[in-house]
Amino acid sequence: QLRLVESGGGVVPPGGSLRLTCTAPGHKFGINKVSWYRQAPGKEREFVASIMYSNGTPEYKASIEHRTTISRDPGQTTVWLVMNVMEPADTGTYYCNFGTFWGQGTPLTVSS
Repeated sequence: QLRLVESGGGVVPPGGSLRLTCTAPGHKFGINKVSWYRQAPGKEREFVASIMYSNGTPEYKASIEHRTTISRDPGQTTVWLVMNVMEPADTGTYYCNFGTFWGQGTPLTVSS
């Protein structure tokens, strides 16, 4: 069974940057879409970014597009999410999504 594993979360100071990683051990993402979502405490899960593996086309949450980059590796095994100039509002648990599969999430706190 496919399993998604996120990593890279932690504590980041305001204005800092962070790179999150999503992998599917033993599997490849093929040509399909891989997405990142996040859920802040007490709020609903929301879309952050996605990438089509076939052609690398990204999509972003409009309000953070200017400081967010999603990318993938040619080997179809890893997707990265880089966020810059981070704000306290970016705090939450970040989840990787691939079709009907979700990872366990990696928590991220933006705080000084």
